[in-house]
Amino acid sequence: MFLGIDTSNYTTSLAVVDEQGGLLEDRRKPLPVSEGERGLQQSKALFYHLQHIPELMKEIFARINGREILSVAASSRPRPQEGSYMPVFRAGTVLAGSVSALLQVPLVLTSHQEGHLLAGLWSIQQEDLTGCLVVHLSGGTTELLLADRKQERPLCFELKVLGWSSDIQAGQLIDRVGTAIGLSFPCGPALERLAMESEHYSEQERARVVIPSFARGLEMSFSGAETKARALLKKGIPPPLVARGVERCIAAAVEKVTRRAITETGRKEVLLVGGVAANGFLRSYLRRRLEQRSVGARLFFPEARFCSDNAVGVSLIARSAVSSTNHNLRRR
Repeated sequence: MFLGIDTSNYTTSLAVVDEQGGLLEDRRKPLPVSEGERGLQQSKALFYHLQHIPELMKEIFARINGREILSVAASSRPRPQEGSYMPVFRAGTVLAGSVSALLQVPLVLTSHQEGHLLAGLWSIQQEDLTGCLVVHLSGGTTELLLADRKQERPLCFELKVLGWSSDIQAGQLIDRVGTAIGLSFPCGPALERLAMESEHYSEQERARVVIPSFARGLEMSFSGAETKARALLKKGIPPPLVARGVERCIAAAVEKVTRRAITETGRKEVLLVGGVAANGFLRSYLRRRLEQRSVGARLFFPEARFCSDNAVGVSLIARSAVSSTNHNLRRR
């Protein structure tokens, strides 16, 4: 068995997989955010992780034999890039180091982003995918990546950043507009439900609410969209229409940069990960626009619960460090 630990800014996550890649345990606990707040300070998030970890560890070890753990991995940074650092990940790395020393098993340090990538591939059962474009959309990251499998470690990838947001992230746009509407943070699922109510309005009413998307080359920007959305709310535009406008803005920006990346790289397999990638409108919009014959993209969307922060991918990375003969992934 292989233990993965991820302590992101809003979720404490632990997962265990077996030697075949089957998921044995998937434990998560969101960090509490007070009503009206738009996030957590790193110090407070770290404090909550330290509260949650013993509880989740107790739940896991009540169901498995800890002596059968062969390796442990933890997210030590947001992305596999120089200078990428957030204090919250220290909670996970300290725990992983302690478990490794106690059980005398290998310790693997990885990144939160690589965990998302591996969880996504595992969810869609694409273990043979050797390379693809990856769109990572969340509250902390908006990036377009080129991913190529490393030959020496079959479940690990070399990631090259092709595009990004020059200001706020896609998830931040959702959360900032959502809290302005009065939704609880994090706002993704609630804003999606609210946007569905826009279908009750006429086509003419929906067409009048436009939040422009900005994409130049492979670079996106969402700060202007936030300003526009707030202005619409102040004018009394119904929140469901503004929520749908936000969804459409993000989807259009992602479409533009992904379309360009497909042209520039020749890669047509596209994996979307991160919490924003769970949005149903985004998925249907991109399928309609990018899987058409003229583009010919092949889009992969993980199961929604494996888009949000989790430690499944991290546990698979722990497995890859030990199991070098059988890397086929399977789902339970």
